[in-house]
Amino acid sequence: MAIQQKLSLMIPGPTPVPEKVLQALGRHPIGHRSKDFQDLMEITTKNLQWLHQTKNDVLTITGSGTAAMEAGMISTLSKGEKVICGVNGKFGQRWVKVAKEFGLEVIKIEAEWGKPLDPKDFKTILEKDDKKEIKAVILTHSETSTGVINDLKTISSHIRNHKKALSIIDCVTSIGACSVPVDDWELDVVASGSQKGYMIPPGLSFVSMSDKAWQASENSNLPKFYLNLKSYKKSLLSNSNPYTPAVNLVFALDESLKMMKDEGLDKIFKRHERHKLAVSEAAKTLNLKLFADENHLSPAVTAIQIEDIDAEQFRKNIKNKYDILLAGGQDHLKGKIFRVGHLGYINDRDIITVIAAIGNTLVEQNIISTDTAGKALKIASCHL
Repeated sequence: MAIQQKLSLMIPGPTPVPEKVLQALGRHPIGHRSKDFQDLMEITTKNLQWLHQTKNDVLTITGSGTAAMEAGMISTLSKGEKVICGVNGKFGQRWVKVAKEFGLEVIKIEAEWGKPLDPKDFKTILEKDDKKEIKAVILTHSETSTGVINDLKTISSHIRNHKKALSIIDCVTSIGACSVPVDDWELDVVASGSQKGYMIPPGLSFVSMSDKAWQASENSNLPKFYLNLKSYKKSLLSNSNPYTPAVNLVFALDESLKMMKDEGLDKIFKRHERHKLAVSEAAKTLNLKLFADENHLSPAVTAIQIEDIDAEQFRKNIKNKYDILLAGGQDHLKGKIFRVGHLGYINDRDIITVIAAIGNTLVEQNIISTDTAGKALKIASCHL
């Protein structure tokens, strides 16, 4: 089987990696207890705080975004405590599973896949909690499985009004794609992963912890060792890590964060917004249906419904002919939708290329005309 040398990743993770970041990965490792590594950790931690728009501790874990979320939950909660979990996709479902695995009592707030969570549902349940028994609200900001972004700003305001409950937020595909002002929204635990907006390979995850979250950690009795965030906080005081970190991934992180600072937060967020609009408007022009609520489209990924043909075969055709990898539907959506990632190291050329590939494939299957495919490219260009 021939090795594909130019496979274009248009999926919500792993995302493409810049050349400078790849070169950083190839450096000789250094000792993780050395002064050089401590200096590196100091720089990357400060830049992580910049990206999160926070003065809070931002901890680096060798592990995936799921590890970061689990760490946030088990480091701040205790067995039997009540938590609210927002569920409108696969990752919301995952946090319910994790919470139940650790003996937490879960109150689910659900929405149909493709629809956003309703902030009023959170408000209602939190306001009725006179005894302040709810200890945390856990939800996914950008639900990758459906292409929906939830109204975290409004939901977080209801959590703050409760006074006692922590916000534990999966921002794995929103950090680095849209503004998540951790301090302004007073978010307590924010988890993210390296292979998304950070533009580096999988392997690192990040957790922002507020003072309120650290206070809760003093009473947490859930079992933990490697993912005990108190260990990471202690090590951070000396710009270190409690265990052997992925040193070369930290080299890569340093380079990617420098690139992000050079571009600037506002330009990063505007770029993702442009790409979201270009893909979604082009899809509609191609007579395809957006799966997610159009008022809540994620800046990271666009989920597209395709009728009459199997979405998995459609993805396969695009990969085989154009060396472009699109994401498929998950669980009951497999074969019914495909997802176009536009997260991280993606530029306007990538967007035009993927729209052209989708349009040409539809033409080849006699689903649309060449004129329609051309109109979609023109519409996309208007947003770039």
